[in-house]
Amino acid sequence: MSTSTSTTPQRARGTGGTADDVVAALVGRSNRLGSDPRVTNYAGGNTSAEGVAVDPVTGRDVELLWVKGSGGDLGTLTEQNLAVLRLDRLRSLVDVYPGEEREDEMVAAFDYCLHGRGGAAPSIDTAMHGLVDAAHVDHLHPDAGIALATAADGEALTAEIFGDEVVWVPWRRPGFQLGLDIAAVKAANPQAIGCILGGHGITAWGGTSDEVEQRSLAIIRKAEEFIAARARSLGAHPFGDVRRGYEALPEAERRARAAALAPVVRGLASVDAPQVGHFTDSEVVLDLVARERLRALAELGTSCPDHFLRTKVKPLVVDVPASASVEETVVALREAHEAYRADYAAYYERGAAAARGRGEEPPAMRGADPAIVLVPGVGMFSFGRDKQTARVAGEFYVNAINVMRGAETISTYAPIPEAEKFRIEYWALEEAKLQRLPKPKPLATRVAFVTGAASGIGKAIATRLAAEGACVVVADLDLARAQAAAAEIGSADVAVGVAADVSSEAAVQAALREAVLAFGGVDLVVNNAGLSLSKTLFETTEADWDLQHDVMAKGSFLVSREAARILVAQEMGGDIVYISSKNSVFAGPNNIAYSATKADQAHQVRLLAAELGQYGIRVNGVNPDGVVRGSGIFASGWGANRAAVYGVPEEKLGEFYAQRTLLKREVLPENVAAAVFALCSSDFSHTTGLHVPVDAGVAAAFLR
Repeated sequence: MSTSTSTTPQRARGTGGTADDVVAALVGRSNRLGSDPRVTNYAGGNTSAEGVAVDPVTGRDVELLWVKGSGGDLGTLTEQNLAVLRLDRLRSLVDVYPGEEREDEMVAAFDYCLHGRGGAAPSIDTAMHGLVDAAHVDHLHPDAGIALATAADGEALTAEIFGDEVVWVPWRRPGFQLGLDIAAVKAANPQAIGCILGGHGITAWGGTSDEVEQRSLAIIRKAEEFIAARARSLGAHPFGDVRRGYEALPEAERRARAAALAPVVRGLASVDAPQVGHFTDSEVVLDLVARERLRALAELGTSCPDHFLRTKVKPLVVDVPASASVEETVVALREAHEAYRADYAAYYERGAAAARGRGEEPPAMRGADPAIVLVPGVGMFSFGRDKQTARVAGEFYVNAINVMRGAETISTYAPIPEAEKFRIEYWALEEAKLQRLPKPKPLATRVAFVTGAASGIGKAIATRLAAEGACVVVADLDLARAQAAAAEIGSADVAVGVAADVSSEAAVQAALREAVLAFGGVDLVVNNAGLSLSKTLFETTEADWDLQHDVMAKGSFLVSREAARILVAQEMGGDIVYISSKNSVFAGPNNIAYSATKADQAHQVRLLAAELGQYGIRVNGVNPDGVVRGSGIFASGWGANRAAVYGVPEEKLGEFYAQRTLLKREVLPENVAAAVFALCSSDFSHTTGLHVPVDAGVAAAFLR
């Protein structure tokens, strides 16, 4: 698109240069505002700018609005995340607006205002930006601003803090009517720089990008300063006193308790749909869960639409002292979960009945499990369809805690009514947004724990499972290499690296604790860690025998046992896969210790399949052969020894192995990874106790 500026003052308003300049300034402002959690939460709020560009069809100047599109995040906003609309057409929608009862229809009407392909899909807040008579508009969700917006006497406090510079706008669900309301408020208050939106957040406007940014920050700072001043004058904590016995446990004990509880919590949060978990034990969370008013405040729920869409209207509270045992806490958790589900179902029925009374048919209930679980002395568990969603849900509830504390400091926390929360949560537009989400990948919501995953076959497996949607824990003896491999696979929302000496019970337990704290639990375990020493019977020492059995036979047993405890506690089924070997069934020369321990692993598959099937846990194995390229075992000297045994150059060993197979194909780590994925996919949901050869066809190793 060609860009140019216009000499007409009104049409050039706030452009600050070419259309490219306008967009660059908007993106920069958005990134600055979105990167500060005090200003707005992840994916929350929206920003806009008006400017002039040349219409490529007519060659004439056209006024445009660039505004953050639906689902975007200010902190990471790029030009591609902006919706681009013609202002004349957008403002003409006022003439055809059918009224508040049908305002949802206006979102579809935005599509007819797009300029060219229009960029990102316009959000529900587009009207707020296009109808307000200002070249630049910011709508944000700062904790201090929402604290004021949810205070019982927020309107009076707004006047006390800002005078007539910031105007109060009563709660209204986001939409076209709210845009009209704000436009009218600005028109009636030419001295105002912005407004507080009851129960929601703040909106500011300005003639330039710099001006609106400074006004947004000024509103936030002034609200923060007012709350801080009131806090200093309070004689008591707004959440009440710390309850005796509910204080935060010491860090090591706290994290151990969290790891013990996490699988149970995750299983309960996944009754309706599998979830990934996140654990938070920040000072803000630990302070709330220790206070007298925890249950009363939690019951009020969150207010800002962005908050409860992520966290549900309220959290589940496990109201037991930190001194309670894990077993006592689990009993209380199960009872609280049962009550939570009944309460949520009743909330849904009340909201659905009201909707039907308005002639609307609400979407089906999406699930009655909690997204936020609060445990005194321990912290907060949050859940979502993936790790990022779970983490962000926790961040949003921290925002909600800050809001509640601020509102209770200056007044009384008074969130929007339950009926309004339901209208937001089960909004047809919100349902449509959910339906537009990409289809989940095959292993979405599943957490994989792969041993020996810093290189070779293990790394290929971890990489493939992550590509299929799983969260992956890369476990390896070398922590630095595990972390480096995880970083190659993806962000910490996708993969983490942990140290794991599988021959040590304590080390295995510690590694799985880290996995549980990272993602809420474990669903898919791959016993891949291994090593080999190629020696004759007479050369094999007791130490050689013990080392290989400690890592592979004992190590697989320890990992499977500790992982099975988690899988059983979750009550979500799961998979355990052993990377055994063709050597588990084939007798070859000069590898008695290696082959014997692989045979041990192969029989563990059968034994555990028989024992764990009652819990819905499948146990299968993969028998590779001749995986030379990328193999840590071959690189450590095994390759040279095997090459010597077979009388071929080491660099030709892969080709040698390929020629002795029926298919004449070299086996790569990725081939083993493909077999692991297949075994853990829904296509093999009825298969357990199976060994899959991945050896390109070695007749002597056929299973009988």
